[in-house]
Amino acid sequence: MGHSVDDGATGRQYIYDRDAGPCVITLRFEDGTIRVGGLEESDSEIESLPGVAWDDRGLVARAPAHRYAELRTALEEADVRFEDRVFPEERLSLSHAYDLRPYQREAVEAWRSNDDRGIVELPTGAGKTVLAIDAIAALGVPTLVIVPTIDLLEQWRRELETEFDVAVGQFGGGEQIQESITVSTYDSAYLRAEDVGGDFGFVVFDEVHHLGGEGYRDAARLLAAPARLGLTATFERPDGAHEVVADLVGPKVYEADVDDLAGEHLADYEVRRIEVALGPDEREAYDEAQGTFVDYLKRSNLSLRSGSDYRKLVMRSGTDPKAREALLAKQRARRIMMNADAKVETLARLLDRHREDRVIVFTAHTDLVYRLSERYLLPAITSETGAAERREILERFREGTYSRVVTANVLDEGVDVPDANVAVVLAGSGSEREFTQRLGRILRPKADGGRALLYEVVSEETAEERVADRRR
Repeated sequence: MGHSVDDGATGRQYIYDRDAGPCVITLRFEDGTIRVGGLEESDSEIESLPGVAWDDRGLVARAPAHRYAELRTALEEADVRFEDRVFPEERLSLSHAYDLRPYQREAVEAWRSNDDRGIVELPTGAGKTVLAIDAIAALGVPTLVIVPTIDLLEQWRRELETEFDVAVGQFGGGEQIQESITVSTYDSAYLRAEDVGGDFGFVVFDEVHHLGGEGYRDAARLLAAPARLGLTATFERPDGAHEVVADLVGPKVYEADVDDLAGEHLADYEVRRIEVALGPDEREAYDEAQGTFVDYLKRSNLSLRSGSDYRKLVMRSGTDPKAREALLAKQRARRIMMNADAKVETLARLLDRHREDRVIVFTAHTDLVYRLSERYLLPAITSETGAAERREILERFREGTYSRVVTANVLDEGVDVPDANVAVVLAGSGSEREFTQRLGRILRPKADGGRALLYEVVSEETAEERVADRRR
């Protein structure tokens, strides 16, 4: 008698014949792996099955947990009888009140047509959470949502509890509570994945580019979930690690950029670049430091075209005094051009021009944040700002008590930032990702239909200007 079993996560089925006797192969989740029972070390099937290898310590065949879906497909296509005991048979009845925008619906459909695997790239403010909630409701299986920060952990938990009216578990932020729907930080997911990797048929990776980090990759490898969704505003990483992310989560299945959505779903926007001159003393110090750095690159045949080149320089600096001198000189030059006095003066004019607007000022260094905060009486948020104080500042910004705030990197991602319509970028890394994230902070549609405005203040005749030119 044939017996059909729905796997729950993708709607696919596997079939085995009970009357024909016990299944030859049994799949189970065990300590971050898929235990493939029923095989012997000498069996030829081991080499033909994706990811499967013989474990001498356990005297059993195993595959990395993230190869589960691939392994199951291979067994089905080879017409091998097997019993799948990786996930509990649990179905969730979920619904939500969202009315998805056309591009959100297209993103979900593209993801579903790729066997419920892949990455969606949408600008900040475009509602990536909404399409993820729709996907969770559609699959109706236990789901783990993984996020990079405590702020996002709390935001996701509130949103999921509101939409689904169910208990939502939490790994991180002082709690270790598991529910059928659970939100976790990347750090906690890495620590818990070996234990819970067989409990969730669907995993959502928010800000999925973080998964490219060496440690975080293991969190994805130790989870068996066949359904995987990655969300990001900026998928590609300068170190090329996005290729590893695609292997663990799936390829990019849908993307839309700011210009695709501006005017209808996001605010219209304008980017204005303001070039400022270094003062005489700043120019002399910058040229000297930058000259030391460039001279070393010429002598050592380093081009710094990629992050790996920069890492080579850092490694050399540990044993080569000249390399260390060049690295320190580069840091001095960078600090001079990013914290130029003319930028501080320019900010005064911009704040005066936009007295009636809601303004976020971005810098690269914490000390400049405090300098600006003291000079212009701006609420400051840095990595040193406690969670309670940060929430209070953002709440006052949201309600209009504060109309401006200054920050160093902390608000780039992972924080629910209240609506603003003006951003002033005094300094940053110059990366496409950082620029996109900061622009996204002012792109939520305005009630009055107004435009968002981003000022990029750049020190002329410096490396900062050249980087900004390349990005544009």
